Amino acid sequence: MRVRHVVGGAAAALGAVAVRDLTQKRHALQRNFPVVAHARYWLERIGPELRQYIVTSNDEERPFSRDQRTWIYASSKEQNSYFGFGTDSDVEHTQGVAYIKHRTFAESLPDDQDHNWPLPSAKVLGGPRGRAKAFRPASVVNVSAMSFGSLSSNAIAAINKGAAEAGCLHNTGEGGISPYHRNGGDLIFQIGTAYFGCRDAEGAFSLAHLKRSLASAPVKAIEIKLSQGAKPGLGGLLPGAKVTPEIAEIRGIPEGKDCSSPSRHTAFRDVDSMLDFVELLAAETGLPVGIKSAVGDMSFWEELAALMVPRERGVDFITVDGGEGGTGAAPLIFSDAVALPYRMGFSRVYGTFAEAGLTDDITFIGSAKLGLPDNGVVAFALGADMINVAREVMLSIGCIQAQKCHTDRCPTGVATQSPWLVRGLDPNLKASRAAVYLRTVRKELTRVSAAVGVPHPSLITCSDVDIFNGDYEARSLSSVYGYKDGWGELGPQLRDEVTRLMHPHHDFDEKGDETTGTT
Repeated sequence: MRVRHVVGGAAAALGAVAVRDLTQKRHALQRNFPVVAHARYWLERIGPELRQYIVTSNDEERPFSRDQRTWIYASSKEQNSYFGFGTDSDVEHTQGVAYIKHRTFAESLPDDQDHNWPLPSAKVLGGPRGRAKAFRPASVVNVSAMSFGSLSSNAIAAINKGAAEAGCLHNTGEGGISPYHRNGGDLIFQIGTAYFGCRDAEGAFSLAHLKRSLASAPVKAIEIKLSQGAKPGLGGLLPGAKVTPEIAEIRGIPEGKDCSSPSRHTAFRDVDSMLDFVELLAAETGLPVGIKSAVGDMSFWEELAALMVPRERGVDFITVDGGEGGTGAAPLIFSDAVALPYRMGFSRVYGTFAEAGLTDDITFIGSAKLGLPDNGVVAFALGADMINVAREVMLSIGCIQAQKCHTDRCPTGVATQSPWLVRGLDPNLKASRAAVYLRTVRKELTRVSAAVGVPHPSLITCSDVDIFNGDYEARSLSSVYGYKDGWGELGPQLRDEVTRLMHPHHDFDEKGDETTGTT
């Protein structure tokens, strides 16, 4: 009897769905194929998961392949991150892949005794401009800008705790300093076009509000965000429904009201006034001040370099974001077709300052999938001094690349404000994983540097990397990106300093690695 009731109920439900499908006019597919047409929408909804776990090969998926995600997950959990039986990449025919040239002999190698794998910056941030609070970053691998609101409270707390444990800097993103950024990690305070955390009641920049924000947290530098790779030149709107009392207090905006982020800054109008703004911030706070931008029209960079040549004004660091960078939400055309990819954009910017003889005066920071060691090595060879990681550290704390960041339904609680989903992410456990991942990236960069025969990744040059051009042809990194002799390299004094920092010796031992494989 019970089975009969269940079957009858199911039949009635299907009949109701069929009637609805046949009478509605919105979806032609359902009108023509009632009931069964719903399978199409269900398959479409779970398509990313099907491709991710069943259909695609280890190297196919984007933005991060299965191999790349597997390496990040294993590294963050201190599991075996080795791969067996050789590469499954088509190394002879894949175009654009970078190959690093190891050396048989080396004069000096990095110190491998400290398994925290310290890897300080070769440059003192703010040193060339004489900033009062200039400092040498303790790690060349740091956390990129991700605001509270874009990421959940538990995600921000986990990342900040992890950054503190690993000795890395954590960029606040343009959303201001939240309570979740105050878990021990040193911060870079980002100033966006809406001036969250440093704005007055009318939304204009306020130096007084900035100083109050800086005094409340361990801020080591200020970054002026001009644009980001995934949505350059695009403003945004924070709907009033998302402006909770907590968000309103952190960002300095009215609760429950729509808040727009303009596409351009109002505190300055051109390169000349931007440099005045930079010097004002540095003078009033003592902190190093830099800019972050994606790369498009080069006239901005050419004018900036020209105005910095007299060395009377200048930025302390430049963060170059690639067009392939990530974001919680952006129009498809901006994600796919606006701003140059990282390597092309960075090389053009670096070349502009190299022509002006300014590269030793500026700390260059790269951002855009550089938390994968092979990409990071190429970035250093092109002249980056530090790299920022964002999506990679999200993966380390549990992100599964569901690509639902823009829906507020992130299943792992990383990129959502849903209390139910956020509770699934334990910030203390995930903090440890973030820290281990960040240290592992430093370890891999140190080991590759040793293979190349240098004690620090900043000493890897363009001549140490070739770009495969397909069909058995390779070109040097310098020829691909039009570098002249010496570009991408540190000056003699900086080379000597970083060599001493790394305590080089002649032998390098990979002890402490976890592997079950045999050779």
